[in-house]
Amino acid sequence: MRTPIPDEKKLVHESIIPLRWGDMDAFSHINNTVYFRYMEQGRIHWIESLGFLAKVAKEGALVANAFCNFYIPVSYPGDLLVRTYTGKIGRTSADTYNVMSLTSAPDEVVAAGGATLVWVNLETNRPAQWPDAVYQLLK
Repeated sequence: MRTPIPDEKKLVHESIIPLRWGDMDAFSHINNTVYFRYMEQGRIHWIESLGFLAKVAKEGALVANAFCNFYIPVSYPGDLLVRTYTGKIGRTSADTYNVMSLTSAPDEVVAAGGATLVWVNLETNRPAQWPDAVYQLLK
């Protein structure tokens, strides 16, 4: 079963991530679990491009759920183009999506997934409203 990526989304960042030899499994394909790391790195690059550090003291964005659809097996060597998109933005959460392709074939999607980020008060572990500055950047 595949989880659909919505048509209504906004491209917010592109990252190029080199594939590593150690990312492959026994079948000489990039291991499925590694794609979650690629999506994470794409989100981190995007967050940093907004001028925020990924690590914060009292509040921060945590992943509430994540999924990935795999379309075409990929092997080392190569570079992955990770496009990061935003979808629905709420007062405490934001849907993000990543569409991945090789830089040598940027229009051929090899995997696509997403994650819901929730802004959390890290002292209470409860959702909190996005800070206004962050919310304005997300919209």
